[in-house]
Amino acid sequence: MGKSNKCKAKKQSYISVPSQIITSLSSSSLQSLLLSPKKAHLNSSFFVGHNYSCRRPRVCLSALFLFVLVGLLRLGWNVNTLVLCSQSFGSNTGKVGERDHQVLVTSQLQSPRPLHLESEFWKQPDGMGYRPCLELSAKYRKASEAILNGRSKYLLVVVSGGMNQQRNQIVDAVVIARILGAALVVPVLQVNIIWGDESEFSDIFDLGHFKRVLADDVRILSSLPSTHVMTRPVEEKRTPLHVSPQWIRSRYLKRINKEGVLLLRGLDSRLSKDLPPDLQKLRCKVAFQALRFAPPILELGNKLARRMQSKGPYLALHLRIEKDVWVRTGCLPGLSKEYDEIVHNERRRHPEFLTAKSNLSYHERKLAGLCPLNAFEVTRLLKALGAPRSARIYWAGGQPLGGKEALSPLTREFPHFYNKEGLALPGELEPFANKASFMAAIDYIVSEKSDVFMASHGGNMGHAIQGQRAYAGHKKYITPNKRHMLPYFVNSSLPEAEFNRIIKELHQESLGQPELRSSKAGRDVTKYPVPECMCKRNKTT
Repeated sequence: MGKSNKCKAKKQSYISVPSQIITSLSSSSLQSLLLSPKKAHLNSSFFVGHNYSCRRPRVCLSALFLFVLVGLLRLGWNVNTLVLCSQSFGSNTGKVGERDHQVLVTSQLQSPRPLHLESEFWKQPDGMGYRPCLELSAKYRKASEAILNGRSKYLLVVVSGGMNQQRNQIVDAVVIARILGAALVVPVLQVNIIWGDESEFSDIFDLGHFKRVLADDVRILSSLPSTHVMTRPVEEKRTPLHVSPQWIRSRYLKRINKEGVLLLRGLDSRLSKDLPPDLQKLRCKVAFQALRFAPPILELGNKLARRMQSKGPYLALHLRIEKDVWVRTGCLPGLSKEYDEIVHNERRRHPEFLTAKSNLSYHERKLAGLCPLNAFEVTRLLKALGAPRSARIYWAGGQPLGGKEALSPLTREFPHFYNKEGLALPGELEPFANKASFMAAIDYIVSEKSDVFMASHGGNMGHAIQGQRAYAGHKKYITPNKRHMLPYFVNSSLPEAEFNRIIKELHQESLGQPELRSSKAGRDVTKYPVPECMCKRNKTT
C-alpha cells in the first residue's frame, strides 16, 4: 500500500505537453521545469549526538554494518519505486518508451559531475568593463531638427527574407532615411515564398516603441501622407553591395528631392559596414533598442524563457540542420546514404539553391569550416567544453532533416532537451500557427535570454544574438572554431582527455569576450558593437 500511494502521488505531479518533434523524452517534459524537486532529508536516528564517540570496536563495526545495510535497502526501495512509478506514468500517457524509462532511472543513479566543472561551463566571459555608449555628436544633434521637421521627402522600403534577415534590412533602412534626410514609412515585409508568412511590421515588432525610440533621429510614419499618396515613387532595384553614405546621396538625393518618394527593395548588405561613428551608433540604437518584439510575442517568449530559467542556467542551441541548409551550403548531414541522396537530388533539381563555392567538394568545404555542425559534432564539442549531462538545452531552429534520428546524439547525451513546442502549454502556440516569423521571434527571445548560446553554423539569427548578447554585457556566446577543430574530430586514435584539452584550448578566445569590430575589415557593428556602441565608462548613454 505504501508504494502504491507514493506512485499515485507521483503520477499526479506530471504535466503532459505536446511536441512536434520530440515526443518521447520523459526527461525533457515540461513538468521537470515547473515542479520543484523534493527536498533531501537526513535521517538523524543513527546518531545520538555530535559528541558521540565509539569506545568498543566490535560495537562500532556492528553499527557500521547495520547502517550500510539499512542504507542499501533504502536505496533499493527508492529505485524500485522510481521504476514502478515511471512505468505507471508511461502507461497512462502513452508517450514514454521503455528506453526513456531507463534513461530517466540511469540519470538518477549516475554520480554527479564535480560542481566546479559544471560551474566552469556556465561561467561568463570577462566583459572588460564595456557598457552601452550611444552618445551622438553635436553635429548629428544639430542636423536632427531640420530632418525631423522635413515634410517633402519620404522613403519606402520592402524588406525580404526570414525574420532575422528582415531585421538587418530594417536597421539599414532607418540609416538610409537619416542619410537622405527623409521620413521613413514603416517598412513593408515581403511575403516569404518559402514559408508563406504574410505578417506585417506591427504583427512582429512593437511599432509604437519603434517610433518613440527613434523620435530624435528619423521621422517614422505608418503610411504616406495624403499629399503624396498619388505620387508614383521612384523605384531603385539595383543598389550595389556595401555602398557608402556618399554614394547614397549622389545616387538618390536629387531624385527624392524631385519626386518626393523613393522606393527601395532588397537592402540586404547594400549599405557599407563601415560608416561614420554617429551612423554606427544609430544602427545599434535600432537593432538593440528600437526593434522590440510585439507584446504578444514578447509575453510568450519571456514566459518560455522563465520556464527554462526555473531550475537554473540553460544553454540555447541554434541548430542549422534543416534540409534547405544542407542544400544551400553544399554539405551533407552525415546521417545515412539515404539522406545524402535526398540532398543531392534536391541540389540537382535546383542548382540555384547552392550558395556555397561550387568549385569545392563536400570534404573540402567541411575541412574549411563552411558546413554546419551536425548533432553528433555539436554533442562532442559541448562535452569537450565541459557541458554537464544535467544541462538543460533549448533547441532553436526548424525541423531537422531526419527528424528525431538527426537529434538522437544530442538527446542521448543531454536528456533535458526542449524546444518551444515542448515548453508551451496546450493552446499557447495556436495564435502563432503557420507564422514562421512569429516562431523565429520566440526562438530569438528564449535564446537571447539563455546563460550560454551556441549556433551550429553562422546565419542572421546567430549574428543578431551575438551582437545582442555583447550589448547586454558580453553574455557567453560559443563560436565553434570549425576550421581548426574538425581535424581532431576525425582522429579516432586521440584519447578523449587529450581531445577535450585541445578543444578547450581552441575555444579559449571564442566564448563571447569583447572583440573590436575594427580588428577585421567588413565586420557589422550590430554583431561587434565595440568600440562604436560600447565604451569603458561608468555613464551609460
